Amino acid sequence: MEEIVKVVNVTKNFYTKEGEMEDLKNISFTVHEGEILSLLGPSGSGKSTILNILTNLLEPTSGEVSIKGTIGYMFQKDHLLEWRSIMDNITLGLEIMHKKNDKKSMERIERLLKTYGLWEFRNMYPKELSGGMRQRVALIRTLSVDPSILLLDEPFSALDYQTRLMVTEDIFKILKAENITALMVTHDISEAISMSDRV
Repeated sequence: MEEIVKVVNVTKNFYTKEGEMEDLKNISFTVHEGEILSLLGPSGSGKSTILNILTNLLEPTSGEVSIKGTIGYMFQKDHLLEWRSIMDNITLGLEIMHKKNDKKSMERIERLLKTYGLWEFRNMYPKELSGGMRQRVALIRTLSVDPSILLLDEPFSALDYQTRLMVTEDIFKILKAENITALMVTHDISEAISMSDRV
């Protein structure tokens, strides 16, 4: 399988009034096409720093990072725009990329909405959906731009426990059915085990 992400000996230091602080030290891993990899660790262990380095929001102090293709990023909160319909929320990324009228992309969105039980809700607004449905919308919005790899930053932490269990299973099934390559960071051991090919 093709290697989509390669991280080699990445170290990241931050500088504060107290001096230099090492956030990451010699981190190495790979993610292959179609694989879901979870990075597990407590809050403050540098998990989100790794995602920020992968998206070029931060530069590593040392080490190398390579990514083949484009990145989709799913955050802790769904960040749906309450004044836009579900369909308009999902097509936001395409609008930004000036691809909203791209027939292939719109066909992909329609298929995803129909396959994952959201088609009949496409003209509704976020406040009319449950927390689990909102997360599915956020995922489809991220997948609408057809990323090579999906980064998930503790995507279920804002949900209550019962909803989280249900949504975790939902999202895992979608990622596997669509053969999505994903890198998830989490502090939840059970979430990492249930969602991942490797932890």
